[in-house]
Amino acid sequence: MTRIRTLLAIGLLMLAFLAPAPSFAADATFPPGVRVGLVPIAGLAPATNFIGFVSGDQKVKVGLAELPETAFSSVDAAVRDNKIQPGAPKPQPFAAGARQAYFLSETGKDGDTPVQAYSLLVPGDKFTGYVIVQVRGDAGSAYSEDAIKKMLATTVTRPEVPVSEQLAQLAFNVTDLAGFKTVKTIAPRSAVLLTDGSEDSTLGSTPYILIGLMQGGPAQPEDRGRFARDVASSIPGLRESKLTGNEPLRIDGTPGYETRIEGTTGKDNKPVKVIQWLRFGNGQATLRIIASAPKDEWESAYPRFRAVRDGISPK
Repeated sequence: MTRIRTLLAIGLLMLAFLAPAPSFAADATFPPGVRVGLVPIAGLAPATNFIGFVSGDQKVKVGLAELPETAFSSVDAAVRDNKIQPGAPKPQPFAAGARQAYFLSETGKDGDTPVQAYSLLVPGDKFTGYVIVQVRGDAGSAYSEDAIKKMLATTVTRPEVPVSEQLAQLAFNVTDLAGFKTVKTIAPRSAVLLTDGSEDSTLGSTPYILIGLMQGGPAQPEDRGRFARDVASSIPGLRESKLTGNEPLRIDGTPGYETRIEGTTGKDNKPVKVIQWLRFGNGQATLRIIASAPKDEWESAYPRFRAVRDGISPK
């Protein structure tokens, strides 16, 4: 199926940009911020520009990530129903720890050098663990297919990433969580979600605050109001939205903008209030904070939003 090829493509793209059972291999290494880990082959070290491991000569790369839970179930269904697209790599059942996973293999080239790509999908707790391996043809016998399979067989997942570990990966400090019970890194180093709900909750059903870095910002101070209004209009999931405020303010002594919106969200058109704070930096990045709560919970949620906002500082 094209979806299977898409999974492999996602992994390769991650490497280009590179962010189970409660008992797992004691020596499995989990890259910071993800719930997928393994025992890397000797000679692989933690990567600095993507989530995973890399050889010293850059000829072998191992990326780890979390995909939606449906990523594994869709591949599993395709294999069981024999609906693999002709010509597509066929996922092979594979034992990773105590779980059945799926292993794929493809070949390609980096210029004139052949490259072997391996990937593994393993079911986690409401997510799919994903491992993508790229091995150049001149990497050496230590990285044979048998060696890669032995490494992938050590792949395990963990139930959660400790909050302190998640926050440590961000490019900014979040010092006050204001009692939000769920913390979830959305993008390594650049975005984090705090919510009173669980991973199964819809965002409109419970107070949440999303903190992230945007590239760029308005060129001139007089453009800040329009910029704030324009980016606020892109907040997903809002319907019948109405702008109720858009004004400058200073956040911890730095220039910012506050935008307020009312609207509805969810299948039941639940009334919500939303506030967006922008904190402008040196023009290369803008800190964006989006906070939302059901209208009938806004009064109690707003002071918590302010506490989180005022506890954010540069690293």
